[in-house]
Amino acid sequence: MNAITNPTAAMVVIGDEILSGRTKDKNIATVAEFCTGLGIELREVRVIPDDIETIAAALNALRDDHTYVFTSGGIGPTHDDITADAVAEAFGVELPVDERALAALKSRFTDLEMTPARLRMARIPVGGEPIENTVSAAPGIHIGNVFVMAGVPMILEAMLESLAPKLKTGVKLASDSVESRVGEGTFGDELAEIQAAHPDVRIGSYPQFGRGTGYFAKIVLRSADEAALRAATEKVRELVARLHREHGIEPEKAGP
Repeated sequence: MNAITNPTAAMVVIGDEILSGRTKDKNIATVAEFCTGLGIELREVRVIPDDIETIAAALNALRDDHTYVFTSGGIGPTHDDITADAVAEAFGVELPVDERALAALKSRFTDLEMTPARLRMARIPVGGEPIENTVSAAPGIHIGNVFVMAGVPMILEAMLESLAPKLKTGVKLASDSVESRVGEGTFGDELAEIQAAHPDVRIGSYPQFGRGTGYFAKIVLRSADEAALRAATEKVRELVARLHREHGIEPEKAGP
């Protein structure tokens, strides 16, 4: 059976304020949930400063390795909103004011002058197109396989919704889990053997604390192949059940 290959994605979170801790990022989880819902595998996230060369280098590295690249931050009206400039540099194109983006801004801000600062938000690299922003009208940017979005969580969410119909989707990952009341050091070697025998299933172990029933670990299995997932989960359940017996743990106390 051929392995199921889903589209992949990377995310670039842009902003000195994120790196300094002044602003707490909420967008990584939003993009991760968005991708998971479409069967797109978010494989990498980079958090980088407001620096044109750094942003351009990250985009050029990631867009060659992934189906999609999503960015957040740095597309506002002020001097330090330089993401559009970095995208233009990454693609080697000019960055003019885009008539479509300008029309969107004018339709929303009918009583405001289009100052140079506001016009910065209407710039789109040549070959790109605006991403609709139903919250504040200032658009994002779609060029190649790169999607440039706002850092404001509410706006980013709106932009993602407008992107969904345009993206190639994959097979959603099904998941299952098994809880163990013995530690990872007890089952680690045998769990690795199960993983090796089921390459189409991703198996992760996560220690759990503070549940009031003593130490245990949750073993999470994910796969786009439901038959493979069931087979691997059964092997993990058998392993955990045996270890519980060996350690004198009653079945009814083994967790849900």
